[in-house]
Amino acid sequence: MNQAEVKEKKEGLGFFERYLTVWVALCIIIGIAVGRFLPIIPETLSQFEYAQVSIPVAILIWFMIYPMMVQIDFSSILKAGRKPKGLALTLVVNWLIKPFTMAFFAWLFFKNIFGAFINPELAEQYIAGAILLGAAPCTAMVFVWSYLTDGDASYTLVQVAVNDLVLVFAFAPIVIFLLGVTDFTVPYNTILLSVVLYILVPLVAGYLSRKYLIKNKGIDWFENVYLEKVSNFTITGLLLTLIILFSFQGDIILNNPLDILLIAIPLTIQTFFIFITAYGGAKLLKLDHSVAAPASMIGASNFFELAVATAISLFGLKSGAALATVVGVLVEVPVMLALVGIANRTRHWFSSKK
Repeated sequence: MNQAEVKEKKEGLGFFERYLTVWVALCIIIGIAVGRFLPIIPETLSQFEYAQVSIPVAILIWFMIYPMMVQIDFSSILKAGRKPKGLALTLVVNWLIKPFTMAFFAWLFFKNIFGAFINPELAEQYIAGAILLGAAPCTAMVFVWSYLTDGDASYTLVQVAVNDLVLVFAFAPIVIFLLGVTDFTVPYNTILLSVVLYILVPLVAGYLSRKYLIKNKGIDWFENVYLEKVSNFTITGLLLTLIILFSFQGDIILNNPLDILLIAIPLTIQTFFIFITAYGGAKLLKLDHSVAAPASMIGASNFFELAVATAISLFGLKSGAALATVVGVLVEVPVMLALVGIANRTRHWFSSKK
């Protein structure tokens, strides 16, 4: 994409997209205020939860993911297998690099750099929470990041599906190795429910509506009218999700500001490190930007529902490990939006063919 195309794309942004950073900041503040002054709202919403998966958040994630799922031409999914470099990059970064660099950064900061501010027992729990985040690559939100970077929808779906398959078998051994625990049970109900809610439901909805609309309205109307209308779903769902997530943790944030900050620093550094590693690898492999950006986003973001569920089952609801995974949730969206911005501004580094 040349500079003229970039300028045209930027000028074509809607009101919400143009000032997205401002809306994100406002939604974070609103969410914290709701949690603090209207606790009945998050308390009510938290009742609609199963296996650590929030049903209200899942519904909003449907809104975010649907615009990407409805674009998928299922005949193109088979073509992803002919471009294995993007899949290979994702697998190497997610399973051979990310869990171990997360453990390193957590140890470096919680045990050493922040050692004067955190007692050793709590530091161990923060490290454990960070490791649980690092061992669980993203399942749902990566579709949002891919959509915002104009990623290849079909290829992103294949990337996420392959990673989820590896997750089922690799999560437990990695956690056992890095945490040194023996009595460990993977919360498969969280994994299964998340895959169904975050992938299967919006995928089926996208497929059926795409097929129906193209048949009855035509491909031109579908691509030039319908897709334009539903594109706002992603930003709206994202902002509402931010309000809900931060409302759930309003008291924790206000009562533990120093700990939140100390935990957020290594998690943020890890996120940028993994993104740069994957993005740089994609550049070396000469991947298309539509594959490179989602491949980098999958490793940079986390399957936080699984991490939170595991932390609670292993260490308890009030543990430092659980707090660390929750901070991972709070840090993820603002940091990932920053990475989306970087990916979009560096689009010209890559081929833009799909």
